[in-house]
Amino acid sequence: MTESDRIADLESRIAFQEDTLDKLNDVVSRQELEIERLTQMIRIINSQLRQLDPGNGGEQGDETPPHY
Repeated sequence: MTESDRIADLESRIAFQEDTLDKLNDVVSRQELEIERLTQMIRIINSQLRQLDPGNGGEQGDETPPHY
């Protein structure tokens, strides 16, 4: 393999790696946006659940169950 062939091979590999990095960056960026969206949805749902039963606060109280 000549030196020019080796250089061409390395240039080709670099170009392929740059393309792969760009694609991975796009995926990570989309995932970050999706995580932010899902986190916001969880906050909204938690808020709505607290509004349904504000006295409960998400914890079991010392109330006697209705069957006693």
